[in-house]
Amino acid sequence: MILDAAFLIDLMNGDTLALSKLQRLLKTHEPQFVAAPTIFELYSGLARCTDQDKEQAKIKNILADQLILPLGTLEAEKAGKIHGSLKKEGRPIQAIDSMIAGIASHKKEKVVTRNVKDFSKVKGIDVEMY
Repeated sequence: MILDAAFLIDLMNGDTLALSKLQRLLKTHEPQFVAAPTIFELYSGLARCTDQDKEQAKIKNILADQLILPLGTLEAEKAGKIHGSLKKEGRPIQAIDSMIAGIASHKKEKVVTRNVKDFSKVKGIDVEMY
């Protein structure tokens, strides 16, 4: 299960739905991963925060025990195809979401997010909301 930035941010903010979903994942021993582009998203948001030290501590804490899935060549190829195809169909999603979807597709992992609107456009990946 790939944990999307929206899910991680909600966890950092103590969102009860995200915390409940995490407890269910832990109970079922579902493997959890973070896609490398998600780290980019988190630190991009950090740069816009007023209390960067506090937010950076939250990010480091939430990522401390996570396995990170890289955006390698095969994942990037899938991401590019996803991004280009959806754009051509007139149903574009953000490039960063295409990268996460490319990783999820290549690794055959689900994505947990509240951003179902974009990820549900991608054929071949399962999306779980919380």
